[in-house]
Formats: sequence, C-alpha cells, structure tokens
Amino acid sequence: MIISDCPQRSDQWYIERLGKPSSSRFSEIITTKGDPSKQAKKYLYELVGERLTGKQSETFQSAAMLRGIELEDEARTLYELITGNEVTQIGTCFPDEQKRYCASPDGLVGDDICLEIKCRTLPVTIENLINNHLPSSAFHQCQGQMLITGRTVVHYFEYYPGIKPLFVKVERDATFCAALKKALDVFCKDLDELEKKLRAL
Repeated sequence: MIISDCPQRSDQWYIERLGKPSSSRFSEIITTKGDPSKQAKKYLYELVGERLTGKQSETFQSAAMLRGIELEDEARTLYELITGNEVTQIGTCFPDEQKRYCASPDGLVGDDICLEIKCRTLPVTIENLINNHLPSSAFHQCQGQMLITGRTVVHYFEYYPGIKPLFVKVERDATFCAALKKALDVFCKDLDELEKKLRAL
C-alpha cells in the first residue's frame, strides 16, 4: 500500500485522485453480486474526461453533504473517546506504485483497521440506527478500502449530534474483494485504452 499524506480535500488531494476510480464510487463499477454496474460506462467517461482536461468533474454538494464534512472531526473525536482508539489521519491510499485506483479512509487505527465516518441527515441516521447494520450504500466503499489497504476490518461510524452513533465492525468479504479487484483491473484497462484513443483523435 502507498499512502499520501496530503490532507483530504486539499488541492493536492484532488490532483492525486484525478481520473482514478475511488472506493466511494466503486458501486458504479460492480454490483454487490459481482456483476458489472449499469453506471460503469458513465463513470468511465467522467474519469477519462478528467484525464483529458486535467480538471475534476463538477460534482454537486448539497447542504447536507457540506454539513457532513464539517462534522467529521467532531465524529472522529467521539469515536476515539468511545473506543479508546487513536486515529491516524491520512490522505489517499493506493494499492501499489501504479496508483490506478484509490481510497481515502477517514483514518487508520492500529495495524488492521480503517475508519469510515458518515454524518448523514437525521431521518437517515434514525433509519440506520433502527436497522443496526452496515447500510448497503457503504458496502462497496468499506470493502474497497480493505482491498486497497490490505486491512481486514473497517469501523463504520455514523454520527449525528445528540443521537447515539451507529458503530459497525465490518469484516473483509474475500469473495467480493476478489471480484472487485478483477472488475477494477478491467475498468482501469478500459480507461487507459479510451484515453489513448481520444488523445489520438
């Protein structure tokens, strides 16, 4: 694993991730059953566009998303208080020197744990607390982080001020991670070939 220490959401952080599939979007490459996602082609075009222009694609950030970013440090502090774990903040992780795809956990704990923090809207937080398990929307991201970092556990911590946090220990799904790696290899190969083709026009 290669770790970049550039602060998350800094200019350099965005540059390092430009044109590369990231774990937060792996659901657009492969389904939970291991089949190709119907969104893969659109995501492919988005990333090749970033490579050609050298600019990040415009992505919408709602007020709730911006609020979630603002609450992240508060959530991390609460996680440390509850668990007694010390969190090391990092920038971006890559599986190897090729840096074809990446993940940005919200922290690393010890030698084998990734931390993933979510600060969602109140109704969503309540629903997830009632269900008391990892939301399906976070499955790809958590498994992708483990694939890239080589770690076997993700601590999923969902936080909303004044509400009991949702804390789920997510273990590595070896079967899914193998399928994800295969899908990423194909996707990145297609991405490289499409970039080469478009640059030759």
